[in-house]
Amino acid sequence: MATTKKTVYVEAELEWAEQQLAQWKDYVDAHPLANLQDRVGQKTTAKGGLIPYVISSIEQQGTFLQKTMENYLKLLSEVNRMRAMEEEKKIKARGVDSLSPLEDGSI
Repeated sequence: MATTKKTVYVEAELEWAEQQLAQWKDYVDAHPLANLQDRVGQKTTAKGGLIPYVISSIEQQGTFLQKTMENYLKLLSEVNRMRAMEEEKKIKARGVDSLSPLEDGSI
């Protein structure tokens, strides 16, 4: 059974994860809990009239922000763990620029 090369994708995964972290952080910063308001829209009735309806309540938005912050913290700890593993691999190489497949964990 062939083994997959995990190290080839580690840097790309880290870059993606860091971009995702930045996006989540920007979103949470742009939507503080204190400034949330119900999002209300207009819905057309069968007879052509308009009635207001709640698209997203303050509670729903607050729950979404909390889940986003939880996911942010989980992903942040995972990125930090992956970065630490990459640094350990570089230290094990003792100054060698490239690691053998055995050293980098692909075998």
